[in-house]
Amino acid sequence: MYPILHEWGGFLIRWTHVVAAIAWIGASFYFMHLDASLRAIPAIPTGKGGEAWEVHGGGFYQVRKYLVAPDRMPEHLIWHKWQSYATWLSGFSLLCWVYYGQADLYLIDPAVRVITPMTGAAIGLGALALGWLIYDGLNRSPLANRPPLLAAAVFLTVVAFAYGFQQVFSGRAAMLHTGAVIATWMTGNVFFVIMPNQRKAIAELVAGRVPNPAWGKQAKNRSSHNNYLTLPVLFFMLSGHYPMAWSSPYSWTIVGLVVIAGGVVRHYFNVRNAGGGDRWWTWGVATACVAVAVAISVASSPGARERIGLSAAAEAAPAPAPAISLAAAGTGALEGPAVDDAVMAVVGTRCAMCHAAEPLWPGLTSPPKGVLLDSPEHVARFAPAIRLQAVLTHAMPPNNITDMQPEERAALARWLAAR
Repeated sequence: MYPILHEWGGFLIRWTHVVAAIAWIGASFYFMHLDASLRAIPAIPTGKGGEAWEVHGGGFYQVRKYLVAPDRMPEHLIWHKWQSYATWLSGFSLLCWVYYGQADLYLIDPAVRVITPMTGAAIGLGALALGWLIYDGLNRSPLANRPPLLAAAVFLTVVAFAYGFQQVFSGRAAMLHTGAVIATWMTGNVFFVIMPNQRKAIAELVAGRVPNPAWGKQAKNRSSHNNYLTLPVLFFMLSGHYPMAWSSPYSWTIVGLVVIAGGVVRHYFNVRNAGGGDRWWTWGVATACVAVAVAISVASSPGARERIGLSAAAEAAPAPAPAISLAAAGTGALEGPAVDDAVMAVVGTRCAMCHAAEPLWPGLTSPPKGVLLDSPEHVARFAPAIRLQAVLTHAMPPNNITDMQPEERAALARWLAAR
């Protein structure tokens, strides 16, 4: 029952994560739009805030913003923080559940680096903490007064983490962890800067004093950072389902291109909502970045190169034999009986046409989810996935398109039961 319960647990955590993220991203986009829509009114001194009228759901809304604080503390105040906290906590739980709980499948790639699950988890968790310290330090440095230089420093930090992760993790885990580092910055902004500054402003207001305007400015800057980072983070979090996005040895460059593309798209909407006109050039930049990312992905994919008539890519240096490497790492992925001819016959005729370095199935240029089943070593490594997808649920092959027979599933079940 463990694989089934583990699958359901992951699904429920992911569901929670998606719902929380929708709430947080929706709030972020709304407030950025609201800030851009504010207009000066006599009731609020010039430069101290503004007002916006909105219509939605059959009613009209009158919304005012005070850049520092109103004259008195309102009786009812809505705090926007739990969307962020719930998103990060559920995302962190999912990271542990999938990548650290199933490190053999998703975190560790022996062809990249042989590490133990414990080492991989320590690297991942340490990177989240280190990433926040670097990002927060940049924002508290003199660069904070020079936004273009700060943006460049943050961008280079993202690319550096992406490159570093690619040296120790599987491609899928590397891109996911890059997204997790940025997501930690975003929630860190809420927890360590935005909320404390708001609490200090309220305390001053209650005490009858005027809050320091710098607190609101700092909170606004961090909130703007979150807004610009949202689209890249969503790309990285979704990338695990699309191997063409992360399977390239140069996927760290794809990370940089996606950060630029997502940032300029948000810039377009933010400027437009503020009445600054249509910055159509941003769409050209975003399109060019995505096009280059796709080109990098295609040029480094053996299957894609063949389909567009390019010469075969240079062979990489041979990786350590998984059967030795994983055992040495202590992952236990290859414990149990060796993969016999009967099992390989089933996998070779029903699965390997898609799950190969160069898939033979029309329309595929990379193995789905990066799962390779074209050798006994790979079949042994992905035994847990075979158990769940082909034996317990019959989800694979999709719609049983390769006509896997009950007796073939039974052969897989017998081999898995002996492990």
